[in-house]
Amino acid sequence: MSQLIPSTTPIRTFEDHEGFVQAVAVFPDRRRMVTGSLDKTLRLWDLETGVVLKKMEGHSSPLWALAVSRDGQMIASGDYIGKIIAWHGETGQSLIKPIKAHSNGILSIDFSPDGTVLATSAHDAVRFWRTKTWQMQGDPVKYGAYCIRYSPSGELLAIATNKNIQIYNPGTREYVTSFKGHTKWNLSLTWMPDGTRLLSGGDHDDPTIREWDPLTWQQVGHPWEGHTSNIYAIAIDPTGTLVASASDDKHVRLWRLSDQQTIAVFKHSSPLTCVTFSVDGRHVLSGGVDNKSSVWDIPKDVHAKILATTAARDACIIGDLPTAEVLLSQDIHTNANNYTSYAHRSFVMARKHAWDHALEDAIKSISICPSSTGYISKGIALCGKGHVREARIAFDIASVFTNQDLKTSHFLLLIKAIALFNADQHEEAMLLVKELAAACPNADILACRVVETYLRVQLGNKASRHDEAADHFTAAVNAGALSSTFIHQIFEDLTVLFGWDLQTLCLTAHQKRCQAFLLAGKPDKALEAHKYMMDTIDESAKASCLVWSNAFKRACSTLCAANGGAALAARDYDRAIELYSAAITLNSSSSTAYANRSKAKLGKMLWTEALLDAQKVIELDSLSYIGYNLKHTALHGAQRYDEAIQTFQTMLSKLDDALDIQTRKLRQQYLRPSEVEHAIRQVIDAQLENAPLRVLDTTTGILCDREAQINAFKMSTEYKELLSSTIPHPDLDRKRIEEVVRRNLQYAMLSHRWEGREPLLQDIQGKSVGDSELDSVGGMTKLRSFCKIAHNAGYSWAWSDTCCIDKTNNVELHESVNSMFVWYHHSALTIVYLSDVPPLSKSGALTKSAWNTRGWTVQEFIAPKVILFYQSNWTLYLGDRTPNHKESIAIMQELKDATGIDRSAVVAFRPSMNGAREKLHWASARVTTRQEDIAYSLFGIFDVRLPVDYGEKQDKALGRLLQEIVARSGDITGLDWVGKSSAFNSCLPASITSYEAPPCQLPPLPEDEIQSSVSSLRKTVTVDFASNVYTQLRNMSAPRFATQRLHLPCIAFNVREVRRVRSPAPETQFTYRVKADRLRSLDITTEETLVQFRPARPIEQKFILVHPWDRSLLELPDFVEPSDFGDNAEGEEDHGMSSSSLSHEWSGDYPGAQEVVDQESRAFRLLVRLGQPFSAFLLAQQRSGEYKRIASDHDIIGQVNDVGDLMDIRTIEIL
Repeated sequence: MSQLIPSTTPIRTFEDHEGFVQAVAVFPDRRRMVTGSLDKTLRLWDLETGVVLKKMEGHSSPLWALAVSRDGQMIASGDYIGKIIAWHGETGQSLIKPIKAHSNGILSIDFSPDGTVLATSAHDAVRFWRTKTWQMQGDPVKYGAYCIRYSPSGELLAIATNKNIQIYNPGTREYVTSFKGHTKWNLSLTWMPDGTRLLSGGDHDDPTIREWDPLTWQQVGHPWEGHTSNIYAIAIDPTGTLVASASDDKHVRLWRLSDQQTIAVFKHSSPLTCVTFSVDGRHVLSGGVDNKSSVWDIPKDVHAKILATTAARDACIIGDLPTAEVLLSQDIHTNANNYTSYAHRSFVMARKHAWDHALEDAIKSISICPSSTGYISKGIALCGKGHVREARIAFDIASVFTNQDLKTSHFLLLIKAIALFNADQHEEAMLLVKELAAACPNADILACRVVETYLRVQLGNKASRHDEAADHFTAAVNAGALSSTFIHQIFEDLTVLFGWDLQTLCLTAHQKRCQAFLLAGKPDKALEAHKYMMDTIDESAKASCLVWSNAFKRACSTLCAANGGAALAARDYDRAIELYSAAITLNSSSSTAYANRSKAKLGKMLWTEALLDAQKVIELDSLSYIGYNLKHTALHGAQRYDEAIQTFQTMLSKLDDALDIQTRKLRQQYLRPSEVEHAIRQVIDAQLENAPLRVLDTTTGILCDREAQINAFKMSTEYKELLSSTIPHPDLDRKRIEEVVRRNLQYAMLSHRWEGREPLLQDIQGKSVGDSELDSVGGMTKLRSFCKIAHNAGYSWAWSDTCCIDKTNNVELHESVNSMFVWYHHSALTIVYLSDVPPLSKSGALTKSAWNTRGWTVQEFIAPKVILFYQSNWTLYLGDRTPNHKESIAIMQELKDATGIDRSAVVAFRPSMNGAREKLHWASARVTTRQEDIAYSLFGIFDVRLPVDYGEKQDKALGRLLQEIVARSGDITGLDWVGKSSAFNSCLPASITSYEAPPCQLPPLPEDEIQSSVSSLRKTVTVDFASNVYTQLRNMSAPRFATQRLHLPCIAFNVREVRRVRSPAPETQFTYRVKADRLRSLDITTEETLVQFRPARPIEQKFILVHPWDRSLLELPDFVEPSDFGDNAEGEEDHGMSSSSLSHEWSGDYPGAQEVVDQESRAFRLLVRLGQPFSAFLLAQQRSGEYKRIASDHDIIGQVNDVGDLMDIRTIEIL
């Protein structure tokens, strides 16, 4: 690149300051400039005349920094002693008295993009000031800075220091990153207009400009070299393509951003301190030590690639093609071998559509010296003649001469696309532009958008249908090129080559789009497009199209009334309101127009405005029901429900009194309020069937029964809204009624440990739990905190077992105990209060909580769908804000560790009698204050309802429960226990603790062993024998209880010998070796003393060992009864529950079960399973002939010697 000759003569200077010009800024109106100086003043200048409009005084020390807000409404300045002043952007009057912002000189200031904050920097810190109050905003950034600059979006603030460049989030003061920047001091900063680059300037040790990528904060390319001393200021022109820098070396350098090359140098007589661009991007303004500001012309050809810096270019730009032709012809006559002039004249001939002449000049240029320009001109000429194939070849050859310069190559492709488009190759041309923009990361995207926009406008002009034209013009508007005000300057080459009017491209695209929508019969779209245009274009463009705009709006108004209905039907309420407003303005103020506008406003939820229109309809036609219908809807939307319901009653009377039959028939479309109220009450009653009898109002703290709940709901806004919204429909929306009722009557329940004195129903009845007179009642703090948590969670009702049950009323107590599981299950939230888990507890504290030891708490965490655990200070356990702690894997694992209950059972438990043994095991280590409660607390888990009889003791209460389970379900897993027998029945335990040992589980038999054993049995056992056994067992009745006697189907084995043996058992226990017919010998440990006998010394009392019969061994299909539990059971299972199997060894869930299809195979498989170890009972016959179970402290495991022997299959009655 040749050495640039510095320009030393500015086109204008502004001289009035008496000291160095430290800062300069141009206003958005392009008319004014403000400067700040060491002479302690600011000057407001008229850029056109150079006149000082205002000398702004107020600082008591030299000015070092100033800034103008983006809207030009405010100026801020900072001085040497750390003070700032705000000034009015129009008048230059000071808005505030000087504020002491820093302890030393202010080096830089900048407004946030929205103008609400001013950032200031000095050597001590960066501070932020609210521009409405001029109070400091938030904490400062405690780093001194030479320069600060907001990013265009305002999301980042760049800070230049003597060590590095730091990036902060100015809103939160959060540090983002930092990087070294320059070798020593970082003096200046500026952002590209789109925020995609940050530029920085260094000091005399590193007088370069560096470019930074905000995505990675890595340097882009090499440092820009040219200056020799401190770079005090950097500016980027509005197009984002040129950079100006001001330096101590007395030079302003103008750079091209795309290749970081210096394209002009402006030399001052003294060092420079500031620089900026004019708003139109045509001039550079600078100031410095010479006390004046200078204006410099930016060279016109900075963007030029074609006909650079020639008179012929200027002629082409203004469309004076004859002059351009003459000038280029003179160049050719002067030098017949001037191949460039031939190519340029070819461009001019192409502009004139003189295609033969254009092609002739292009060929001549190439013959003299092949060049990119020559082949481009040939390609354009060939396209003009319709020789597209040859034109493509010419453009391809032109690319050979680009020296692999990507920007030149990209521009060449755009020229090719335009030429092809002009040759009617529209699809190819548009595809080329799109592919270039998408596929080439270094493509000039703005250039692609400009070309696409222009071509779209041309397609719109050529479209045969107005809809199609509107689509093309819309695509042009949306292409993204029209957001740049300076495209006509940046892309003048396109004007030179093709005569494009880029200066009016924006306005043309918008106007044609509006007109296309209008011609397509879419005035709503046309007005939308017009509004968008007026919001987008600048003031000068608005002024230039004022006449057109008025005519356009008049044309639209004629279609508004006709298209209002279509807009309303399409729910385009804004347009409908505009259309009907226009119709009303045009004196179409009929009730229909007001009614339709009211409907549109209702669609927009403009309730008050819609109500006014509805009132107008009633005034215009008082006999019509329509106005009342609209008024009801508006009042309903405004939440004035009482008035809305009354208005609806009036509407119904209008329909009843209507003269014409058709109008009276409309009455059938609506419901009377009384009908809806009756339906709502039915849903309320159904909802409360599964709710507690009493609850606390979490707002008032008052205890309410069901009628009080219902009355509170009926007085609520939600009830009135439901009534008002339901009556306008012919059918009841029961689903919505159920949802509203559920939401308003849902309640939270408390799960906790009773600790000493707790508030009872008699303590709080007729009072509020917040009353100070209750402060002395034990447990009130807990109750109040519970109500507060429930209220804050959005629940109006809360239940606690302490005060919401009248424990003096036996009927209510019975109902509450039997319903409590259902209440917990239907609660919206169950709050578990862990009084012994302190705040900030670590994981594991829940496992250790005494809450896990209480009997009632089993159902309280299994039954609810949603549960939350709270620590002693009523904060969430582990700080876990999961909406439902049943979804917290960590908390559920702790619960499993503490209770042994698997997470799947906790999350999706459904009450049933299946798998009774496992459920009894859950409660086996728990305690209750009243011993009977250990059984009562399990009623809901087993889905049974039984009388509550406090005083009956645990063994009877537990016995009644187990008896009910066996009697109703046949599940005898509850007979699997060790310990002491109950007086209720010897097969039942005296205490729940007998289930503390895990259920007896014997290893399953693999399928291959079953098959092998079946094959062996077939050799020794007849089919008849196997089938007979199978039939006998299949025909056995289910186990049942009657009058505390258990009728147990089983296989019995007569005991022929009982002999005591030595064992390590405690002294209170005895171990006996028992031998029975067809069984292997086994040992039994029991606290009971057994009479020893053997065949040689028999006794009269008879003992038998029994194998309780388990029907699952038959391998029959499972028939599952549908659940009638209080809600939808879809997707839920009895997690963790097996079927009725005493020992759980055969649950029917085994490999190959589906392959068993014939009874013979089942019979032999049954024999194989009967030959496996089983959990047995030892029974002793009583004098009356019945039997009692001998309790054992260990499982009794029996096994037959030979399954081929005859079996004693019978039902035994056990006391």
